[in-house]
Amino acid sequence: MEIIAIGTTNQAKVAAVRNVFASDRYTLIPTNVPSGVSAQPLSDAETRQGAINRAKRALEKERADIGIGLEGGVMEVGEELWLCNWGALVDRNGIVITAGGARIPLPVEVAEGIRDGRELGDVMAEYTGNRNIRHHEGAIGVFTNGYVDRAGMFGHIVQLLAGQYDFFVKTADSRYDKRV
Repeated sequence: MEIIAIGTTNQAKVAAVRNVFASDRYTLIPTNVPSGVSAQPLSDAETRQGAINRAKRALEKERADIGIGLEGGVMEVGEELWLCNWGALVDRNGIVITAGGARIPLPVEVAEGIRDGRELGDVMAEYTGNRNIRHHEGAIGVFTNGYVDRAGMFGHIVQLLAGQYDFFVKTADSRYDKRV
């Protein structure tokens, strides 16, 4: 049985991993680890690095076979701020696989709150009146009117990670030896 350490205890992110790795082949261990990036990542690069850091730290902390890190952030496109999200899967052989997910623009008033130095979760709590939004639907759920929630958004990323891992690593494809 493989042990997968999830670099968070956030309910939506843990649910995303459980939905993909839900079998008797895996033991899933959610664990709190730091992202090593800003509390509010402000670019694709910073958000991706946070996911990688979480995956590596979870793997080490729990002495797991695989570590998974998921990170949400924002990025600029022209004058707009857009949601961005990244995931990383790291195995104990040093393989690092990453994937990015959905992107949607944020309303001006939400973007202004982030540009004022606040975290998206805090801005969204004020915007919606829901203090626990980051553990449930997230900004993606609010701004897609429930069509996509945070677990679904991160679930897609976990599927991309698992699929790449199965294809490149488990099939021993020699073209893939990505160590970050």
